[in-house]
Amino acid sequence: MARLLEIKNLTACINKNGRTLKILDNINLSIDEGEILGLAGESGCGKSMTALCIAGLLPDDVKITEGHVIYKKHDLVNINEKEFRAVREEIGLIFQDSRQALNPLIKAGRQITEVLELGRNKRKENREQKQDKRKQRENDKIMVLELLTALGFNDPEQIFNAYPHQLSGGMCQRIMTAIAVINNPKLLLGDEPSSSLDEESQEKCLAIIKEINNKYKTSLLIISHDLSIIKEFCSRFIIMYAGRIVEEGCSSSLYSPLHPYTCTLVNARPSREKRGKKLESIRGKVPSVYDQLTGCPFAPRCLKAKDICREIFPPLNAIGNGKVYCYYPNDSERCI
Repeated sequence: MARLLEIKNLTACINKNGRTLKILDNINLSIDEGEILGLAGESGCGKSMTALCIAGLLPDDVKITEGHVIYKKHDLVNINEKEFRAVREEIGLIFQDSRQALNPLIKAGRQITEVLELGRNKRKENREQKQDKRKQRENDKIMVLELLTALGFNDPEQIFNAYPHQLSGGMCQRIMTAIAVINNPKLLLGDEPSSSLDEESQEKCLAIIKEINNKYKTSLLIISHDLSIIKEFCSRFIIMYAGRIVEEGCSSSLYSPLHPYTCTLVNARPSREKRGKKLESIRGKVPSVYDQLTGCPFAPRCLKAKDICREIFPPLNAIGNGKVYCYYPNDSERCI
């Protein structure tokens, strides 16, 4: 399977009160064509920032200081904005805050059909196809209405003609999904694509994403707090903590984790088996960007931590089908 995206030694920094602080530290990951990769971790661990690095949409005060983001042999860190726009045509992005991502002055349907028009301009369709614009707009509307129906809207015509402020947060999330998938992108970045949806809408939304993956071999990066989604829909998972990757492996082994942090995430998830029981919580909190810890960033919260964990970030260790940055992984009590 061909490699579509590869991130190598990526470090991103932010300037705060005259200090340059790392918010992503030596990130390495890859996505093959047609692969679904899951990215998990607590809020503030760098998941969304990683997606923004790929899409070239970083805030003005955040800069990539080291590393490469290679998409189809293009290094997105070193290309100009014109070249990046051409690449961005092939990347769909479902933003976490979908209401803020939508234009409040344009109706929802128009925001989706606009993406179809931009795609046609990119493909440079012949003059005859472009001449009957009225017919083309009608066809676009039919396509959008069908997609809105598939995403669980009972009255897609009403949604098509609604402004974002007239829709709920979950509805806006589904509109954002429609915008991201309507042109069948080569790479889809889903930042909490189902977080604000009810169970039925969540299933329909994820089914559409999965269908696009199967039909067009679209590669997916799904960012989610819900480990069950990552286990069910993804072939591999990556766990991030405090701007670093701490574990990666096959999704089938997600509930048998190697890193103590991943173990706490798994134990803290709700399930039918735990109904009526007290859920495990993770003591402490995610370190601030100001902390800039030299050792394992999870050490202050880890029951297994030793002095070396607090002093030096652990090397990458391969165990079975997984990889973990930890001196004392869960399947071994001895120091590696």
